[in-house]
Amino acid sequence: MIKEITPTGPVHARIHVPGSKSITNRALICAALTKGDSTIRNASDSDDTALMSNGLNQLGVLVRKVTDGLVVSGTGGRLYAPRFPIPVGNAGTTLRFLLSLSSLAEGKTTFESDIRMTERPIDELLDALRQFGGDVQQFGTRYAVNGHGLKGGVAKLKAEKSSQFLSSLLMIASYAKEDVQIEVEGTSSSAPYVGMTIDVMKTFGVHVVSNEHKLFSIESGQRYIATEYDVEPDASGASYFLAAAAITNGEVVVEGLKKDSMQGDMKFVDVLMRMGCDVSEQESGVRVQGVGQLKGVDVGMNAMPDVVPTLAVTALFADGPTRIRNVGHLRYKESDRLKALATELQKLGANVIVYDDGLEVTPAQLHGAQLDTYDDHRLAMSFALVGLKVPGVKIENPGCVKKSFPAFWGEFGRLYERK
Repeated sequence: MIKEITPTGPVHARIHVPGSKSITNRALICAALTKGDSTIRNASDSDDTALMSNGLNQLGVLVRKVTDGLVVSGTGGRLYAPRFPIPVGNAGTTLRFLLSLSSLAEGKTTFESDIRMTERPIDELLDALRQFGGDVQQFGTRYAVNGHGLKGGVAKLKAEKSSQFLSSLLMIASYAKEDVQIEVEGTSSSAPYVGMTIDVMKTFGVHVVSNEHKLFSIESGQRYIATEYDVEPDASGASYFLAAAAITNGEVVVEGLKKDSMQGDMKFVDVLMRMGCDVSEQESGVRVQGVGQLKGVDVGMNAMPDVVPTLAVTALFADGPTRIRNVGHLRYKESDRLKALATELQKLGANVIVYDDGLEVTPAQLHGAQLDTYDDHRLAMSFALVGLKVPGVKIENPGCVKKSFPAFWGEFGRLYERK
């Protein structure tokens, strides 16, 4: 299937984005370990969240949909290895979080992934789990966990390629037999996501002591408490619509969004301000107004990696080059996002240079093209923005947005409603 985008003039829209997938999946893990029912309001309705919910159901935790989100019936840490493999597709958080969780289940749990997932890093997490006494193996697209609980103690972890390794260990650490210490070797990518994990854990009643984000200590015996949790609107999903205002010199309000969000991707609005946009927080949400020619920027994006594709597309319409730094780990996402962005934006006529740690985008005369999305939701949503200004932009496999934002194309249509 191919979707052609029609150019529009300045957009004026009020947009609703779903709850954060990242926050939802963390809340699901914590709620699963409580003893009682937790309600997760404004939960993401993404494919990744559906895979996570199904995985928890197979491990003996009942997750059911209700009108305003999800209800999770926690088992107090008593989990059961399922008879059949748990499908995880290409969902990084689902596989990485459930691998650690299933170490607490008695018996053998098997996970089945897509081929692309086997190309994404996971060895660092498996190694750390073994240091804690876990028994985990990978066989092609299958991952096997012989669960018998975790001993705990001290583990060294390399988290340069993904912060999800650290988040996965943190969330189950207090259910180990001994206190846990995690020593991060080298740098950790996407530090705000670790902060998000610790914040969600705290809301559910488990505390982490961190020493400059290098040493993390979790006391054994802490237990999560069933609670009602409200998920923030997804800042990554909001970025496409905020960028649409910037690109078209329009105005967009994303309802419910707050500038003090725990999500690192919320810093994208600061980048838009540097590029010349007017940004304000209203009672109903965050507003971005495009106010003239955008300016190129030089910015480190390690704290907001998921909005790199959004910025790369926005940069096509700036005056001067934009340099995106410190995001080498994007090569290990749903696609090699650095290579994919360069390849597809060059099809449009853009000048793009790929570096070890990022990209440089220099504006040029653009033309229409058919763009491969590599089955990567973030690329599909970002590439759609080009079509708001450039005729003839066609998006391959537009349905891949279901991974994080199933209602994206419906909300995108709001950009064409004239006020």
